[in-house]
Amino acid sequence: MKRRDLHRLALSLALSAWTGIAPVQAAGRRPVGPLWQGFPFALGVASGQPRPDSVVLWTRLVFEPADAAQQAQAQTVLCEVFADEALRQPVRDWLIETDARRGHSVHVIATGLQPGRHYWYRFSCGSAQSVVGRTRTSPAEGERVERLRIAQASCQHFEQGYYVAHREMAQRDLDFVLFLGDYIYESTNPKYLVRKHQGVVPRTLEQYRARHAQYKGDADLRACHAAHPWVMTWDDHEVANDYANDLDPDYSDPAVFLQRRAAAYQAYFEHMPVRLGPEPSAPHRMRIHDRMAWGQLAEVWTLDCRQYRDHQACLDPNRGGARVVVGCDALQDASRSMLGQAQEAWFMQGLLASTRRWKVVGQSTQMSSSSIATPLGRSTFNDAWDGYPIARERLLSGIAQAGLQDVLMLGGDVHMNVAAQLRVKPNDERSPVVASEIVTTSVSSRGMSDTLLATIRDNNPDIRHARSDERGYTLVEIRSQGVSATFRATPHPAQTDSVLRDQARFEVLAGRAGVQPA
Repeated sequence: MKRRDLHRLALSLALSAWTGIAPVQAAGRRPVGPLWQGFPFALGVASGQPRPDSVVLWTRLVFEPADAAQQAQAQTVLCEVFADEALRQPVRDWLIETDARRGHSVHVIATGLQPGRHYWYRFSCGSAQSVVGRTRTSPAEGERVERLRIAQASCQHFEQGYYVAHREMAQRDLDFVLFLGDYIYESTNPKYLVRKHQGVVPRTLEQYRARHAQYKGDADLRACHAAHPWVMTWDDHEVANDYANDLDPDYSDPAVFLQRRAAAYQAYFEHMPVRLGPEPSAPHRMRIHDRMAWGQLAEVWTLDCRQYRDHQACLDPNRGGARVVVGCDALQDASRSMLGQAQEAWFMQGLLASTRRWKVVGQSTQMSSSSIATPLGRSTFNDAWDGYPIARERLLSGIAQAGLQDVLMLGGDVHMNVAAQLRVKPNDERSPVVASEIVTTSVSSRGMSDTLLATIRDNNPDIRHARSDERGYTLVEIRSQGVSATFRATPHPAQTDSVLRDQARFEVLAGRAGVQPA
């Protein structure tokens, strides 16, 4: 058996172990199933994690009251893949059995596909048929690719605005959507209530399922999933605000919190086009970090900045999570890691071994510094990379020492557009710029005040652009000679008919680290 085939088998076995359900090749027949009164594919379809010969295809069955009797039963779902938009050229199909244990979710690792081309897919169950989705595979690993177009997005608080960014992204010519965390929000901010969450703050599996289903109820979000494959990582709000590893802001018993985290991770998997679910023996663990090639043009990493990190430094004894700290000696502890030691080693090893022109790193937050000088020392936000400065320095020093060029960090989380230089020593002109950073604003989550942002900019000259007053996404186009990043944004996220515009455009030239206005 070839190494590639062994890898496919390992992925299939891992998924089967988690679900207890294995996909089988269909015989070109439609599955016998219920005569539905409602529409079980109301959450839409999605694809993700493209490879040269495969892509993950997803849907989840939902049950309206008239179909409640079907919910306790296993259902057989047909997944069909076509080579053309008219669905006249069938490629492959699969029959998948799913049941209530996994929320009637369906994940198909659609293998046997050709590299660098579009496919169309749909699902059927009994009398019901889903909308048609479009996806694409990545180019062959040795292929010389002219362009990679990414829509970079993050932070879509349902209550705080409408998904006009997703509406535009669905219409774009993209290779994939790179979503960098806070897909759902578990919490409510009464200051902004454009529309309301249903139910309570989720803590159980059913509650997290309901929250994900409400988000998937947005037509613009569903359209964006159906239009493009997604490459994803998470941040904190998919579980609980500011959580770090096994610690939540309430200082809950870690064993209790990990049960909540396991529920959140399972619900996340049930609603996302990702390859692997929670570990069967430890459901509070689930691998989300990944690495993929886009021909010879780029290598793309997604990092997990939540699951494995050390707890935030200098925590408030009364309430955990994020805070601004001054004079915190623990920040200089070299043993502390944002990624966890194993993930950090995996990432650096892959980064140093990469032979692609561009090394593109998708991670959930801002890497450049946003600390502020005070009479008592610099104030530091302990939940971001500023709260793990030695870990950040290790990564950037590794890039500098290896002489790596063309490293691009893509982030989210901070609800503002940022273009910045990355130095081993932040804001020190004697320290060379070793990488470039583009941080996208939020899809809908509101940002910080202009006053605070102005202070941050004044104290951090590495930041070349920062705007927190507009919502949207970032269009990133990567070519051999350089990268362009266009911040697409609107000041009116509460208006369903708002239109995005170009806020600013920056570029990174091949062989020259750092951002500059385009």
